[in-house]
Amino acid sequence: MKTPQAKKIENILEIHGDKRIDNYFWMNDRENPEVIKYLEEENTYAEAMMKETEAFQEELYEEMKARYKKDDESIPYFFNEYWYIVRYEEGKEYPIFCRRHKTLENPEEIILDVNILAEGHEFFEVANVAVSPNNELASFSEDNVGRRIYSLNFKNLKTDEILSDTIENTTGKAVWANDNKHIFYIRKDESLRAYKVYRHELGTNPLEDVLIFHEEDETFDVNVFKTKSLEYIFLASSSTISDEHHFIPSDNVFAEWKVIQPRIDNLEYSVEHYEDEFYIITNADDATNFKIVKTKIDNCGMENWVDVIPHRAEVLLEGFEIFKDYLVLEEREQGLLQIKIINEKNGETYDLPFSDPTYTAYIGLNLEFNTDILRYGYTSLTVPSSTFEYNMKDKTTKLLKQQEVLGGKFVAENYISERIWANSRDGEAKIPISLVYHKDTKKTAETPVLLYGYGSYGHTVDASFSNVRLSILDRGFIYAIAHIRGGEYLGREWYEDGKMLFKKNTFFDFIDAGKYLIKENYTSSKHLYAMGGSAGGLLVGAVVNYEPQLFNGIVAQVPFVDVVTTMLDETIPLTTGEYDEWGNPNDEEYYHYMKEYSPYDNVEAKDYPHMLITTGFHDSQVQYWEPAKWVAKLRELKTDNNLLLFKTDMSSGHGGASGRFESLKEDALEYAFLMKLENKI
Repeated sequence: MKTPQAKKIENILEIHGDKRIDNYFWMNDRENPEVIKYLEEENTYAEAMMKETEAFQEELYEEMKARYKKDDESIPYFFNEYWYIVRYEEGKEYPIFCRRHKTLENPEEIILDVNILAEGHEFFEVANVAVSPNNELASFSEDNVGRRIYSLNFKNLKTDEILSDTIENTTGKAVWANDNKHIFYIRKDESLRAYKVYRHELGTNPLEDVLIFHEEDETFDVNVFKTKSLEYIFLASSSTISDEHHFIPSDNVFAEWKVIQPRIDNLEYSVEHYEDEFYIITNADDATNFKIVKTKIDNCGMENWVDVIPHRAEVLLEGFEIFKDYLVLEEREQGLLQIKIINEKNGETYDLPFSDPTYTAYIGLNLEFNTDILRYGYTSLTVPSSTFEYNMKDKTTKLLKQQEVLGGKFVAENYISERIWANSRDGEAKIPISLVYHKDTKKTAETPVLLYGYGSYGHTVDASFSNVRLSILDRGFIYAIAHIRGGEYLGREWYEDGKMLFKKNTFFDFIDAGKYLIKENYTSSKHLYAMGGSAGGLLVGAVVNYEPQLFNGIVAQVPFVDVVTTMLDETIPLTTGEYDEWGNPNDEEYYHYMKEYSPYDNVEAKDYPHMLITTGFHDSQVQYWEPAKWVAKLRELKTDNNLLLFKTDMSSGHGGASGRFESLKEDALEYAFLMKLENKI
């Protein structure tokens, strides 16, 4: 079948005296029939090239689906007189939000059945469900396109009536005031930036809602939330490097909003409340890896902050939970997460014990102050997601639930996980790599390895279990995660060394991790594959320009690949808020640095590995035209005969298909692509 060929329309982009020719700039018009035609041609071509794998894709899909419990439900959680549960029914794709009054033996009340709401929609998502303090009303938000623009709706839980109040163009979040009449919510601007906080009174016209706060700085987003104590409502305004928080009592929506600490460049902080104090996690006073301070509510500027947990150079403080007699910390040392218990009555301090060489642990949902019970989560590359209750008084642990892996084939002891360290080319760092493989898989030059990476925004990809991943582990693959700079795996400096004018460290770390796996005989270039999504798509896109022969194939999911053009366009969602991550190319130094690594700008006439590239037509975070242009340019210039497949989901956005199992078809396609390259079908 003939490969699709996009037409070329020369478009000259000029800034700082530098000209770039973008022959595929025309693709950014989503209303243009020729754009749709090109995307459909690429879909048809990808389908034809993968035709021989269709039966195998179906086998993978059914295999993955069979591992999931079809009628699963969440662990019940008690809050404000009700037990809350989210459950799924066999044969249905969407969750059902339920509750039971006071005891689990009482009749179930259905708050929201998303399966009913989703009828007739190709895509449907409910982002947030919040019950009023008097337990009689619920807010819920829905998106039926996939661009993460939500309509906010309300339901009377006593009558099951959907109220007439519908608020469009929101972030999906609603926070109830304690009067059960008012809610606070956030609207988005044309570039989908969360920028205005409104107050709505139920039963009134949303057009008459009161504007509470307008964030005019385009590098900031806003958020609104209620404290664990339920006593205060907070309005948070944040950029990548700075925060500002305002608050009012939840009992008085008309109160004057007070500020904790006005914004200062490079001052980050977030707030929780307990009794007459605010507890704050912050990087103030050069606390690079963060510290915890506290301050009286009536006098809360940073000049009044008192250290509770001081800064430690070797430990990244990621979060905390306050109890009446305990302070619980979530922190990271040498890449591994720890949960530290501090007994405020006797001063005893200790960590919960975790034994896997690489894993994820986190503080769970804990809504009560006056309790000895801590709920926390744990998972590793070989241990399914588990939720525990830990009694901080008598130091006993109770497993509440572990993710079931159905199908009768999974035995944790059949899989081995490791953590190894690769040398970076600059000699500045050791790059951690987490791996998992079946015990029968031998490490040889013929062994296929899938190397995953992200490396941006300080987001850490921790080692966690995946039902889906078993399908490649059981077929002889090793799965590896490169914990590269740009994430915070080894602390805040690990992030700082992989952003702005140090961004190339992210790409070089990934390349060096791949080369180390080859050097240590885990695999060879003929059997090494790379995968990444969004900013991870930028990662693999840059890597194949730098080292096209290192990988046999790549999978780039919703990839951010047209970096310079996107960061110069302030109308595109997220652009202005990301200057502190990538830099602002209106500054000449940043422009030239970005241009050196931007995947689209560096496509050349040379051989590239096999490539599967996916996107969503309604993606609001990485626009569909970025991968579309990238593919068109690759088709024009690449000199190899390797597979280049481009698949656009015409009904979804950045998160892919909606529904519980529909996204497994995307996983099946990606794994079939890898297996095809390995001749394992």
